[in-house]
Amino acid sequence: MKTLYLDCGMGAAGDMLCAALLELLPDPDAAVQKLNGVGIPHVVFERMPSEKCGISGTHLAVRVHGAEEHEHHHHAHSDLGSIEAILSGLRVSERVRADALAVYRSIAEAESHVHGRPVEQVHFHEVGALDAIADVTAFCLLMEKLAPDEVLASPVHVGSGTVRCAHGVLPVPAPATAYLLRDVPIYGGEIQGELCTPTGAALLKRFVRRFGAMPVLRVRAIGYGMGTKDFPTANCVRALLGESDARATETVFALSANIDDMTAEQIGFCTERLFEAGAIEVYTVPVGMKKNRPGTLICALAKEDAKDAVLRAFFRHSTTLGVREAETKRYVLDRTVEAHETALGTVRVKRAEGCGVKRSKIEYEDLARIAKAHGVSLSEAAVLVEKELRQ
Repeated sequence: MKTLYLDCGMGAAGDMLCAALLELLPDPDAAVQKLNGVGIPHVVFERMPSEKCGISGTHLAVRVHGAEEHEHHHHAHSDLGSIEAILSGLRVSERVRADALAVYRSIAEAESHVHGRPVEQVHFHEVGALDAIADVTAFCLLMEKLAPDEVLASPVHVGSGTVRCAHGVLPVPAPATAYLLRDVPIYGGEIQGELCTPTGAALLKRFVRRFGAMPVLRVRAIGYGMGTKDFPTANCVRALLGESDARATETVFALSANIDDMTAEQIGFCTERLFEAGAIEVYTVPVGMKKNRPGTLICALAKEDAKDAVLRAFFRHSTTLGVREAETKRYVLDRTVEAHETALGTVRVKRAEGCGVKRSKIEYEDLARIAKAHGVSLSEAAVLVEKELRQ
């Protein structure tokens, strides 16, 4: 398995992550030319050699040209709609565009939570500047070019103390960064300063499937992405690309109960509520119970952040007096969803890859909508959609 491991022991800023990936490529300069051709307004990427604590690496600088654009670069207050408009006009693949949009939507959600206002009313400050947009786009494009089967990362060093930003002096990690790094192992350390930015945090949450110690890895390439500040330790992100025998896994919790006094309608209603509560999978199995009664085993799989909500739904919508919990792991493929505008309307395509396989499937709801609208079967609708996608 082609595995990318990001060592974030000195933080994770967007430009550092990009520079680390750039060094993994056989021809970094050609990749920079590619980045300069995607069409980010007034932005030019420049690869610069850098050294921190005796380690040589790369700093990926973003130059914003023009006086008016320079002012925008430093004082942008962009909303999500204006950023989406910029991203929609870039000369990149649909996958890169979808990844970049997802990163910014996660930042918008974090800002919405921090400032207590709807996502539509959120205004970006530093992360709305053109250099931040450039970092997000560059990272997504470089990830597509590297195409790892799985992305892992170390616990994230966020720094300590305070940071000055558009909202004033804030604690480190900044509130939006802290929100984005929920469920991610982080630590402060003794270094005074912001080591992980909101952009870096959002990129990690989008692409990293597991945080922890480095797995057994046959390393093929190593990249060092350097920051601009000087600290007692090397201010860099280290990226290691290699082959791993490990498969991408995630921890899930199986919550289950045996039921012998619910009707089929009640069980169906219960399973729907479990999905709404955040279960990633719900299934039922006929079982034999005490006193020779036929019963039903209901099992819901949930990730840790949804486990409590699923448990409450289990007790609320079933007659059980107890729910069993088992912690387990499941192997997963890397999954993405691409939205395509066609003559048949918006069509979402789910893609999965990893472990040497690639799969794609049209979203059922979109396929069903098209089949109903045109009075055809699902298989005939699939043929129509595939034709549109090829065009």
